Amino acid sequence: MSESEEDAVRPPLERLKALLDAQQVKMGVHIRKMNSPGSPVYRYGENIWPAATILVTSFAGTALVHYYLGGAILAVGCWWWLAKVQPKIREGVFERASFWALQSETHFDGLWAKGVLSLYAELPDGRKFAAARRDDWRAFARLVYRETMTDRDAA
Repeated sequence: MSESEEDAVRPPLERLKALLDAQQVKMGVHIRKMNSPGSPVYRYGENIWPAATILVTSFAGTALVHYYLGGAILAVGCWWWLAKVQPKIREGVFERASFWALQSETHFDGLWAKGVLSLYAELPDGRKFAAARRDDWRAFARLVYRETMTDRDAA
């Protein structure tokens, strides 16, 4: 079987993984939807404990010393949450969601139908394509794969 015949029978998810590995396609994940209770990648601890720690410490500072101290603790805690904790949570959710979606076509289809995933590709000739919930991700992967492989074969 030649290489082009192998590509023709290649499963769509495998084709998409190859495009992602070659950085021909970028995948987007709706972080807010995936970082909600009920999501397969949601972790209660990484969302609740930092916020609870900030609030309890702020209340303790207010109750034991003065409300200025409680306000200062709350302000510093909010800064810490936004600058340090939230980017790590966002990155972790993206990694877990990507890994979970690429495990099987069933997972990918489920997340695609919910509008959690999107795909973006910029072809070597400068054309840009994007696919979201309303589009067919399999057709998108076929198109980008065909266009990038044609460019590789021509080079």
